[in-house]
Amino acid sequence: MNEFGNEQSCRNYLEALRWRSGVRCPKCSGDKVSSILKRDQYNCDKESCSYQFSVTAGTIFHDTHLPLTKWFLATYLLCQSRKGMSANQLKRMLGISYKTAWYLCHRIRAAMTAIEGSKEKLGGVVEVDETYVGGKPRYHKSGSYGRGTKKEIVIGIRQRGGKTRFFHAEDVKSGTLGRYIKENISEDVDVVMTDEFPAYKPATKRAGVFASHKTVNHSKGQYAVGDLYTNTVESAFSLLKRGIVGTWHRISAKHLQAYLNEMSWRFDNRENPYLFRDTLKLMLNSNNLEFKALTNPAWKLSA
Repeated sequence: MNEFGNEQSCRNYLEALRWRSGVRCPKCSGDKVSSILKRDQYNCDKESCSYQFSVTAGTIFHDTHLPLTKWFLATYLLCQSRKGMSANQLKRMLGISYKTAWYLCHRIRAAMTAIEGSKEKLGGVVEVDETYVGGKPRYHKSGSYGRGTKKEIVIGIRQRGGKTRFFHAEDVKSGTLGRYIKENISEDVDVVMTDEFPAYKPATKRAGVFASHKTVNHSKGQYAVGDLYTNTVESAFSLLKRGIVGTWHRISAKHLQAYLNEMSWRFDNRENPYLFRDTLKLMLNSNNLEFKALTNPAWKLSA
C-alpha cells in the first residue's frame, strides 16, 4: 500500500515492466511516440499508425472497471498467501462483490499458468504419482478411501530441481497414465520414479520410458530407498490439499484444473522473492479470460 497506493504509481510500475527499453506502440511496435498527459495515454507518431494507447492496452487490465490499486493488492495477496486465497476472502478484504472477486482470482490464476506456452518435456529424475481430492463419500460401506471412492483424480509429475505439473485426470488406467507420461516426460529421462501401483508398469512401457522406471513399495512401508522416493511430488500434493481444505474449501470439478495450475506455479516459485513482480509481468502478456467463457457450462480448461 505504501508503494502502490494510487493509480499513477501502479501505472508507472506497469510501464517499467512492459517497456524496459522505452515506450513502444502495441499495434505497430514503433518507438516514436508522444505523451498525452491528461489521459495517461500515448500517441504513435508514425503516420501510417497514429494509434492512441495506454500501458494497459491489449492486457487483462484493459477496459477494467476495477482500480489498478485493487488489481495490485489482489495480486499481492494471492502471491503471498502460501495456500492461496479464496474469492470470499478477497471480497471481504477489497470491499468488492463476490462475483468480481471470483472473476479477478480466475484471471490472475490464468495469467500465472499461461507462462510455459509449449511445455518442454521433463528430464533427469522425474517422480510420478496420483492423488484424490474432494469430499468424503456420504455413504461408503467399504470404509475405503482414495482409489475406488467418488473423488477427483489428480496426476502429479515433478522433475527434481525443476517443474511440477498437475493434471485433472478421468481415471488412473495405464492408458491414461501413459498418455500423461508420454506428453510430459522425455524418452531419454534418467529415472522415472513411482509407487507400486500396477498401472505404472504398462504406462511407462506405453510412453517409451520403461527401462528408466523404478518403484518404491509404500504398501510394505518403503518410502525412501537411497534416492529412490516420490516424496517431492507428494509434498506438492500436500500443499494442494492444504489449499483445498484450508483456503478454498470447495472446488468444482469444472474449474479444478485452474486451481491445479495455480498450485503447481505456486509450488515451483515458493522460494522466489520476486513472485509479485513476475506475476504482474505474466498478467501484462497473458490473454484475457472472458467472464462469459469462464461461466459457459461447456467451457473446460485443458491441462
